[in-house]
Amino acid sequence: MRLTVLDPGNPEQDFPLVSQALREPDGLLAIGGCLSPKRLLNAYRHGIFPWYNHDEPILWWSPDPRLVLFPDKLIISSSLRKTLRKNIFSVTFDRAFNQVITACAAPRKDSAGTWITEEIKTAYNQLHQAGFAHSIEAWDGDELVGGLYGVTLGQVFLGESMFHTRTDASKVAFAVLVQQLKYWDYQLIDCQVHTKHLASFGAEEIDRDYFVKLLDQYCDSPAKPSAWQSQ
Repeated sequence: MRLTVLDPGNPEQDFPLVSQALREPDGLLAIGGCLSPKRLLNAYRHGIFPWYNHDEPILWWSPDPRLVLFPDKLIISSSLRKTLRKNIFSVTFDRAFNQVITACAAPRKDSAGTWITEEIKTAYNQLHQAGFAHSIEAWDGDELVGGLYGVTLGQVFLGESMFHTRTDASKVAFAVLVQQLKYWDYQLIDCQVHTKHLASFGAEEIDRDYFVKLLDQYCDSPAKPSAWQSQ
């Protein structure tokens, strides 16, 4: 099967059906296009996200199965509960979006590079300014020590990346986020692909077809008004 090549000058061009994604590796669906807000939101609405290295064209993916977390099924380990009770970190929302995505882009011990290029950072900062991309920050005093960012559509939070420089900082940020999302009437958290870390919080794999049905159900249903802005 040949991959669909997207026109970078036409952000309204439709994606192919996700059922056309390659089974391996990880549901590659299309190539090229752009990272305009319109293109990105269209992708997320249909269960698609970009992931590519700095020396590659934009690659668009829709894996099957899909890893998701239903907020009602959040699991917090006993050790993390102890950390939360100690209030070691303070958690904020949308306080330092650019700092979070920049920290997420920093090289990891187990990776030689990063997929979060300057192009990606610019695109998601634009989504943040438009009210669709959000960050969650964990602080030790005035120092940013952990956090994550993602995209929201209706009652769905679509996670992208997280980081930490202190033990449990990103775990605390994620746990607080999920509990807050539940309060704001969010119904689904997209975790993209399986990791042991996210599975330990209760994330589970579901069929892509079911994931798309959930997007159809929840992306157009509003969460509580001004949920992020109130933080």
